[in-house]
Amino acid sequence: ASGQTQDTLERLCLPAGLGTPWGSPRGTGGGVRGERKDGIPRESSPFISNADTEQDSYYDGKNMALFEEEMDSNPMVSSLLNKLANYTNLTQGVVEHEEAENEEGAKRKTVKNPQMGTFIGVYLPCMQNILGVILFLRLTWIVGTAGVLETFAIVFMCCSCTMLTAISMSAIATNGVVPAGGSYYMISRSLGPEFGGAVGLCFYLGTTFAGSMYILGTIEIFLTYIVPNAAIFAAEKKEDAAEAMLNNMRIYGTCCLLFMALVVFVGVKYVNKLALVFLSCVVLSILATYAGVIKTVIEPPDFPVCLLGNRSLENHDFDKCLKTEVFGNATVSTELWKLFCDSPFLNASCDEYFASNNVSEIQGIPGLLSGVISDNLWSNYGPTGMLVEKKGQPSLPAQDASRDGYLPYVFNDIATSFMLLVGIYFPSVTGIMAGSNRSGDLRDAQRSIPTGTILAIATTSFIYMSCVVLFGACIEGVVLRDKFGDSVKRNLVIGTLAWPSPWVIVIGSFFSCCGAGLQSLTGAPRLLQAIARDGIVPFLQVFGHGKANGEPTWALLLTAGICEIGILIASLDAVAPILSMFFLMCYLFVNLACAVQTLLRTPNWRPRFKFYHWTLSFLGMSLCLSLMFISSWYYALVAMLIAGCIYKYIEYRGAEKEWGDGIRGLSLNAARYALIRLEEAPPHTKNWRPQLLVLLNLDAELGVKHRRLLSFTTQLKAGKGLTIIGSVLEGTYMSKAAEAKRSEQSAMLAEKTKGFCHVVASSNLRDGFSHLIQTAGLGGMKHNSVLMAWPTSWKHTQDSVSRRNFIETVRETTAAHQALLVAKNVDGFPGNQERLEGTIDVWWIVHDGGLLMLLPFLLRQHKVWRKCKMRLFTVAQLDDNSIQMKKDLQMFLYQLRLDAEVEVVEMHERDISAFTYEKTLVMEQRSQMLKQMQLSRTEREREIQSIADESRSSIKRKNRLGNELQLPLDHTRQGEVAEPASAQLIHDRNTKSHATLNDKAGPVPDRVHMTWTKEKLIGERNRQREANVGVRDLFNMKPNQSNVRRMHTAVELNKAIGSKSRGAQLVLLNMPGPPKNKGGDENYMEFLEVLMEGLPRVLLVRGSGREVITIYS
Repeated sequence: ASGQTQDTLERLCLPAGLGTPWGSPRGTGGGVRGERKDGIPRESSPFISNADTEQDSYYDGKNMALFEEEMDSNPMVSSLLNKLANYTNLTQGVVEHEEAENEEGAKRKTVKNPQMGTFIGVYLPCMQNILGVILFLRLTWIVGTAGVLETFAIVFMCCSCTMLTAISMSAIATNGVVPAGGSYYMISRSLGPEFGGAVGLCFYLGTTFAGSMYILGTIEIFLTYIVPNAAIFAAEKKEDAAEAMLNNMRIYGTCCLLFMALVVFVGVKYVNKLALVFLSCVVLSILATYAGVIKTVIEPPDFPVCLLGNRSLENHDFDKCLKTEVFGNATVSTELWKLFCDSPFLNASCDEYFASNNVSEIQGIPGLLSGVISDNLWSNYGPTGMLVEKKGQPSLPAQDASRDGYLPYVFNDIATSFMLLVGIYFPSVTGIMAGSNRSGDLRDAQRSIPTGTILAIATTSFIYMSCVVLFGACIEGVVLRDKFGDSVKRNLVIGTLAWPSPWVIVIGSFFSCCGAGLQSLTGAPRLLQAIARDGIVPFLQVFGHGKANGEPTWALLLTAGICEIGILIASLDAVAPILSMFFLMCYLFVNLACAVQTLLRTPNWRPRFKFYHWTLSFLGMSLCLSLMFISSWYYALVAMLIAGCIYKYIEYRGAEKEWGDGIRGLSLNAARYALIRLEEAPPHTKNWRPQLLVLLNLDAELGVKHRRLLSFTTQLKAGKGLTIIGSVLEGTYMSKAAEAKRSEQSAMLAEKTKGFCHVVASSNLRDGFSHLIQTAGLGGMKHNSVLMAWPTSWKHTQDSVSRRNFIETVRETTAAHQALLVAKNVDGFPGNQERLEGTIDVWWIVHDGGLLMLLPFLLRQHKVWRKCKMRLFTVAQLDDNSIQMKKDLQMFLYQLRLDAEVEVVEMHERDISAFTYEKTLVMEQRSQMLKQMQLSRTEREREIQSIADESRSSIKRKNRLGNELQLPLDHTRQGEVAEPASAQLIHDRNTKSHATLNDKAGPVPDRVHMTWTKEKLIGERNRQREANVGVRDLFNMKPNQSNVRRMHTAVELNKAIGSKSRGAQLVLLNMPGPPKNKGGDENYMEFLEVLMEGLPRVLLVRGSGREVITIYS
């Protein structure tokens, strides 16, 4: 009891936040409705009302009440850090699949703490991926063919390319967390979904073809060096051996691919666990090679090579390098004799070259100190079928060389060149992305990835460069150029150098190629799955699915299918340049991504790896591009074409993604630079094109009223120039702007209109459209023309809002020196799918810049109007020479390079008809009646408020010249437009200020007593007198003569246009300007209505006054 009392006293006495009751978090003994440490429930606080008890639990323990309303969108720093601490990032296809197969493990290990360091996590995987099949099967042949110097140049170029790429990759990888996806993730998030998808698919194809190359390497080792007798196809003749070998590669390669795909499908975890075994095979083979080099100094191995003259011989079928040998006193022929002669007898007919030259035997591995490197420094390129010959060896050429192809010489199986060897060698330096692909398993990825990758490249570069020099210094040139080791009894050439046995290299390289092939078949489907799940390439979405544990089954099937294409090619030398292209393109874009981000100085570009520079990235990018075209220009073009097609496909059909990529930043910088360079002054006439501001009206549901206005915009612009689609909302910006903008964008998408949306919220439509006309655009990229629909409801509405909005828009565009296009019957305009045939008729009455003649030309560029012909009509007065006018007009159009039929319409002076007179009279009577209509409720309130304001000011001046007046509200009327005071006082009935939107006026009494000045009293009496006179004389009035003449012009022009252009697809005519005196606004609308009466599609054009078309070049 005493404890409970103490708690109550504490709660009553301590201020909030200073003691445990209110200051401590919930659940620790404090809080309003918490529990005590002994579990006894506390009493409710007397300071908090019962109405708030429902929210007590929500606000309990929050000492940041000032920010509580923003907690949902802006979390507290502590909760943010807690989420980051629990962030897990599993690499693709390694850990999550193992845990998915073991549900208990998945439940038990919800949060994984990665523990891999730089050596195990980055260095060794990169080493395993970089060192591989080319080192064991082709490097000796490349050294022998290109020479030590050129091979060193090839290796240096390729290693420099990967080193520069690794520097760029390190910068990108340390600029934030890189989840699973590796290089694809880095490129797509740095260069955008289009580049990311294109390069991601190129990287996928490169990885897939790498799997083909490793499988072909595996089968080549198996059939050539391990079990040669396992060949299914055996060549009876020497010239058929190459084709038989390719067929064997296809059969065995397909079987191997199926087996590997099955292994990957069944259990990927076994592949990852065997990775270390495969890597140890590679390291063991390399160590055996270095040990063999050291041993050659002490005791060179015995691998004799048989030469006939200076030609190297295949020593499969003979053991002794002799033509004849002596047994006792008899000289007998050897096995070698039988290969070149038609019988074993000494008097047999032998090959001419065999008869003319002696055989000799040299050591294939003379040793490191033999000085053979001087012979191997220079290149020995040649065509297919070129014999492998030793320089400096005596030889007598034969006259007939036609049978050389059937004899056991060592030949070049393909034509060799520097460019070909670059393409074949480059796959041996790929694999630098292995570390970044495992970023989720690293203890500190931002430190391990740069260090491990660069060290791995440095190590492998040293191995390659040292091997080039050591091979050239230890091995005879004819053996180096012998690709398959035919001259050394079908031994692997690098194996002849190894210690203790060639089988160390053969077995090691075999398992190395197997492991690399399995790794490719494991990684490629997961890369494709990552691309498919991003949703940027719609047709790949099916490959995002897989087994229940996430295994990409469908992606594995596609990978195996593409891999089979490479296996059917069957030649390692033909497949290597293909994957070189795809990897080089991937590396090129990694360098580009780093360079773009560095040059743009994006605020988010803050890599922890500091040893990069944009010049290094550009150098790496240039090197990648050069290597692509050096190795195979046609493969390079094909790879770029594939990437370009994927890029365009993603751009037009792919999902919209915003990843904060560098290309968006580049576009922004380019746009800013262009806008700054673009002067705000009007462009030259030759550069003028309509930059449109389209004024759209929205209905009550915020839908676009006249969608065909957007179709017409598309047809007029054909995607060129600036288009701004603007609309105005009555009300506040926060309530409806986003929804209205979405509605506009969907309408633009449906009508294929390219441009920008601009929604303005205003207290009334008039001000909103005025703001749009004034402020739309930026800098020199502002609109010069306004397109709007004709207000069809201006006659039917009780108020004059639409009429005044329209006329004020006309006045403002004229004041801003902008052209105005008004489309009547816009809903009857053609859609983008229609194809019209007929004429576009232009009625050129006054010249206001030539826009009338430019518009039909622009329309006819679009497929909707392409088949329409242009006709130009002009009006001749009584004193004009019609024939000469037509000739001059035809010459003018010829100089403007416009094709149009010309016709001059004569409009002579005629008497004004009774119809015109009557029409004018009805128009003016209607206008006068509108002026005398009763004021709306809002206008009454404003007039009363204005009167009250004037009264107060007069009281303050102590000038009581007025007297009280009872003002009957029923006699108030709308002020004349000609009176400035009334014009300022009376506004549009819909013109509501922000204050009147929120504050509703109270009821207005029938009679209001106000204090008036003497001047105000006299003015009001005059107004009442004029109103009474107007009502009496409304039906006795006579029309204004100026209005009669204008109506006469409109009627006569309408008759002429109707007779000539009633069947035209579109009629364009000059739009007369509004009257300077605002009192004639109603009449102006009536004139335009009469002018366009009976015409199906009309476009009124009012030019800006400046020339927009020129005859000069």
